[in-house]
Parts: sequence; structure tokens; C-alpha cells
Amino acid sequence: MTEPARRRATYEDVLSAPRTMIAEVIDGELRLQPRPAKPHAAAATALSEELGPPFKRGRGGPGGWIMLFEPELHLQEDIIVPDLAG
Repeated sequence: MTEPARRRATYEDVLSAPRTMIAEVIDGELRLQPRPAKPHAAAATALSEELGPPFKRGRGGPGGWIMLFEPELHLQEDIIVPDLAG
């Protein structure tokens, strides 16, 4: 017997996810994970502080970047939410 075809997750599934979860669609599958705990958020903030002077402000680096916490990125059919993006 064959398994029934699974329905591919959509952006509606992301929007319907609980607010306490990060919802992503990867390879057509909805993936949920809890929002980061305080130590994780503190680490992402510290990383952003280190990257800011050279990449955002151009002090000792290229400058001109925009740093974002947990942006929702739509890459073809995938919807991902990285911790930090530039």
C-alpha cells in the first residue's frame, strides 16, 4: 500500500501557528519550534553588537548592512526565520 500524499504547508499554516512558536516551511513541511529562551536571545544580541560597528556602521569593515532579528524570509517555496540576518 502507498501512503497518501501529504499536503504541502503554505503561508496560511505559518500565519495560523501559535504566537509562542516560530513557524517555518521547509521543503513543503511546516516546522514549529519554541521561541528562543533568554540566554539564546542574549547571545543573538551580543553577536549583533559585535557585527554592528564593522558591517552596519563601517567602522573597520564594509558598512551599509542592515541587521535584523528573526526576519521572515521567503526563499522560493521555503519560509525561514533565522535568528539573525544581515
